[in-house]
Amino acid sequence: MQPVDTIALQNWMSAAPTRAVIAALQAGGTEVRFVGGCVRDALAGRTIKDIDIATPDAPETVIALLEAAGVKAIPTGLQHGTVTAVAQHHPFEITSLREDVETFGRHAKVAFTDDWKADAARRDFTMNALSLAPDGRLYDPFEGRADLAAGRVRFVGDATARIREDFLRILRFFRFQAHYGLIPPDAGTLAAIEAEAAGIEGLSGERLRAEMLKLLAAPDPYPALLAMRDCGALSRVLPEAGLEPLRALLVLESEADPLLRLAALLPPGEETARRTAAHLRLSNAERGLLLLLLSPGFEVTLHSSREALRLAAYRLGLEKVTNILLLTAAREGATREDLAAALGRLEDWQGVSFPLQGRDLLDLGFEAGPGLGRALAALEDWWIGQDYAPDKAACLEEARRRLEGASQ
Repeated sequence: MQPVDTIALQNWMSAAPTRAVIAALQAGGTEVRFVGGCVRDALAGRTIKDIDIATPDAPETVIALLEAAGVKAIPTGLQHGTVTAVAQHHPFEITSLREDVETFGRHAKVAFTDDWKADAARRDFTMNALSLAPDGRLYDPFEGRADLAAGRVRFVGDATARIREDFLRILRFFRFQAHYGLIPPDAGTLAAIEAEAAGIEGLSGERLRAEMLKLLAAPDPYPALLAMRDCGALSRVLPEAGLEPLRALLVLESEADPLLRLAALLPPGEETARRTAAHLRLSNAERGLLLLLLSPGFEVTLHSSREALRLAAYRLGLEKVTNILLLTAAREGATREDLAAALGRLEDWQGVSFPLQGRDLLDLGFEAGPGLGRALAALEDWWIGQDYAPDKAACLEEARRRLEGASQ
């Protein structure tokens, strides 16, 4: 396989940690290349997140070469030919060239090889099958560079075969469509996805969560989700999903929030939130936030009074109330002006905390027990009624007044 072009060295390629790992792997005279997302994003002019490297050497040889050069080697997936190198605190995933012998959904029986094209043929999309030599020579066995430039997400080879090898590739297709697609998906590809969509149901919740949240983080995920819905894939992940509230949210929001966008896809209600959180295996924090967005427990509307919105902001936090208002506006088809008016009633809100604790009341002479909690709650209600203004001294004075009144 001959290089198709040479690109100028980029900073991530010539950085000291990268040079250290490359030098270690090349010490035995083996050809190594950058592969996957770092090559794709380098050509697209995007920020490089992870650096993956491929080599014909077996994992055991990779470990020996790294350790001989003083580079830390972690055997993260030896059965799949993967070793993680850590140089100057920077991780690099190094994978031995492989070819599939037999596939079983998300699992495959592989054999190590020295054939770069055979390894590239295992990858999902043409833009992910690119490889780059450390000196900038670019290899492109499946015309991935042209697809990347055109915004065309295309499977390597036969779409049905690639999907049957790993049904997660259906979700990855739409995630890449959301982030890299500039033209609509090919009709033949969508037909292949529709025919194989049932395979999504065998995927783990963790993988569903990861792909959906990454998809929803795209600048505009709506076109990809629309295509996903039309070919029957979206209902396999989120059976209750509706796109119009999300479409409205994308117009109203000021920054992307994947979990808020997920909430916009779903009908409101506590059961919906719990069911979706369990299905996608959301973290406890994500589960709690989704539950709050779909079932706030506070009446927060675009027409709520200043006092009601400030109380909600005090109890829930300003960011959460803002998100509830955003979601409400999207569901109601409200205008930017409607939303701005509601948010304007929170414009002067500063996060505050009630100045007193139970210890303060005990020091004043309140008795311990259930009555202490009720007294503290009553004082907090008084403080809220004073628009959160009284300081600790004023609150203590009010507490003292109430204690004296109760003793008379």
